[in-house]
Amino acid sequence: MKDFSKPVSLEFEILSFPNGSMIPGEFTLCIQSEEEHVAFGGNKNPHLEWANAPDGTKSFAILMIDPDAPSSAEDVNQEGKSVSADLPRVDFYHWVLVDIPPDRTELPEGLDSSGVTPGGKEIGPTDYGVRGQNDFTDWFAGNEEMEGVYGGYDGPCAPWNDELLHHYYFRLYALDVPSLGLSGAFGGDTVIEAMEGHILDAAEWMGTHSLNPDITG
Repeated sequence: MKDFSKPVSLEFEILSFPNGSMIPGEFTLCIQSEEEHVAFGGNKNPHLEWANAPDGTKSFAILMIDPDAPSSAEDVNQEGKSVSADLPRVDFYHWVLVDIPPDRTELPEGLDSSGVTPGGKEIGPTDYGVRGQNDFTDWFAGNEEMEGVYGGYDGPCAPWNDELLHHYYFRLYALDVPSLGLSGAFGGDTVIEAMEGHILDAAEWMGTHSLNPDITG
């Protein structure tokens, strides 16, 4: 798999916010609320742009990963408790999009998501790629208002009582195959396995997010 610490030739930029900065609420599933801790954000996908793909690129794939998700939900969003920064963390996939045509060089703001969609968005083929399933599918399971299959992009919604600042890595992969051959409710881990041996180059952009007033001030 790609080592993101090494230089890349693939140029990748998110025009909606600077690399390493806090992701604006316009692009997050949740924002802070004084009354109930959390409210819905704009949940638009940010504007992605790329160039200088290597020769032989036949498709692109995009993953958005939060490696700071709590490994246990026991204390998540519980009054009088906090999610310790020392708690082990796991990956949470917010965006799974594959088979992006090789002639595409951007995904405009709001193309794959514009607003919160209770019950999720469809998975499967679009004009700009094939949507996989993001991890809100499991997160909202059992929630009468929100339960469903969540396809495509859904933005950050870190626990409001988490002591840890969350980091979100948008990763663009240039692949040597026109399709990864995935269909149905595939997720981020399945994409990573399918890309093995097919990555010509990859690049990333990172944004941060928190709903904890002790972190955001």
